[in-house]
Amino acid sequence: MDKNQRKSHRRKKIHWRVRSSITGTAERPRLNVYRSNKAIYAQIIDDTEHHTIASANSLTINEGTKSDQAKEVGKLIAEKAKESNVEKVVFDRGGYLYHGRVKSLAEGAREGGLKF
Repeated sequence: MDKNQRKSHRRKKIHWRVRSSITGTAERPRLNVYRSNKAIYAQIIDDTEHHTIASANSLTINEGTKSDQAKEVGKLIAEKAKESNVEKVVFDRGGYLYHGRVKSLAEGAREGGLKF
């Protein structure tokens, strides 16, 4: 296994461990985060029905740093969640550290009105 495979496997193990205790319900769906080198993605998921309620990504946002783009994605996902009558969520950081872009996305979602 090379270095990138080890890092990816470690993140997936952390994510599996976190997901064993976090589930999204209809009342409090799960806000899932995926971070790639180019973009950041967010989904609000109801795990009881295996249904994605809302999603947003930074592929269409071309201004600012990656952290600024992540904050905008957080605001966008909060706006879409409010349209679907979702105000409270469970935050699933996807095995990533709560730092940098993941933290910016969470702060943007809180500014947009989501509670977690």
